[in-house]
Amino acid sequence: MRDQEPGPGPAGRRLTTQEAAELLGVKPETVYAYVSRGHLSSRRAPGGRGSTFDAEEVEALARRNRRESAATSGAAGELSVRTRLTLIDTDRYYFRGVDATELAARHSYEEVAEWLWTGELRPGVTFTAPEVSVTAARRAVDALSEHVGPTDRLRVATIAAATADPLRFDLSEEAVLGTARVLIPTLVASLGPARYTHRDQGSVAQRLWRQLSGRSADGAALRVLDTALALLADHDLAASTLAVRVAASARAHAYAAVSAGLGVIEGPLHGAASGLAHKLIMEVLDRGDAGPVIAEELRAGRSIPGLGHRLYPGEDPRARVLFDLLEEIPDSAPALAAARDIAATAARHTPLHANVDLALGVFTASSGMSYTAGETIFAVARTAGWIAHALEEYGERPLRMRPSGHYTGPKPPQPLPE
Repeated sequence: MRDQEPGPGPAGRRLTTQEAAELLGVKPETVYAYVSRGHLSSRRAPGGRGSTFDAEEVEALARRNRRESAATSGAAGELSVRTRLTLIDTDRYYFRGVDATELAARHSYEEVAEWLWTGELRPGVTFTAPEVSVTAARRAVDALSEHVGPTDRLRVATIAAATADPLRFDLSEEAVLGTARVLIPTLVASLGPARYTHRDQGSVAQRLWRQLSGRSADGAALRVLDTALALLADHDLAASTLAVRVAASARAHAYAAVSAGLGVIEGPLHGAASGLAHKLIMEVLDRGDAGPVIAEELRAGRSIPGLGHRLYPGEDPRARVLFDLLEEIPDSAPALAAARDIAATAARHTPLHANVDLALGVFTASSGMSYTAGETIFAVARTAGWIAHALEEYGERPLRMRPSGHYTGPKPPQPLPE
């Protein structure tokens, strides 16, 4: 926002830049950042040296910042961030107030992504990546070792696509939405052989199936994949989403924010969990009984992958939807039976319900996909949610995601080490 000329009417109390900074508890440079983001208005000081700020406006912003700081600190030491995107309530979850499972059942992944980003549905919307973006991503990914995992490929593709976008530093909503609609199909294109180009047509689910499975996809299988993408698009402040918001709080561009999410998602407690469930299902199918497989997992001190979720005391609603759809696919019957055997056997040890990772494991195991395919599906799907959270964070106070450390080291001053 440009400095404002004085308007008509009695002038209120004005503050210098230094006074405004002291009241807000920030550096003078941050005061001007507030002006550029539209959070404060300013006027040229008499003589044209420096700026002045309306005291009541500055005080109102200071009160707002204190409220946000209190909300971010949360209860019992847990981080809490205000968001209008996803609500998890008992055993259901909602995207912008609408039941997410119903959205996923009735709308494509692309349509659900648009709903998360804008609060509007765009029936029939498709995402297309320009050749320059795909070429940059493919060239970078092709240089990697053949043994790298899917998340490595996606992370490198994201960085490469950023270098091909000269407008990546534009954080306006319109520009970030344009980035999102290009980045998702670029990520899908980066997963496959060099012959895969931007000219391939179809939905994200259709393109992703061609990258993950050597089989032809029928309508029922594509519906499972498209629904899985929509269901996984967002899930409140998961670890990867928090990383995205921290990056966006520092005003990293959208590609960098997504890269931050990809850096977290690779862990076995997050995006890679479905791969562990896939392997477990395949082992049960190979041995014909979940009993000895579960016994070995427990003996090794490992938790059973695909069971339980800290946010759902009962059934994971995402798993329920996917299992219902998988029932309609004959090829899924053996893997479904193995998953039920796993859940029933483990229930004798601890009463945990199947979660979405087990459902993804059934899907990938019965679709001729690698055990890493679930991680890929998860990452591509969640990119939509990461962009939505980045957009929210760009509208907040910069660097608000900056907690203070609780120092527990030696009391200073300590002598220099010998």
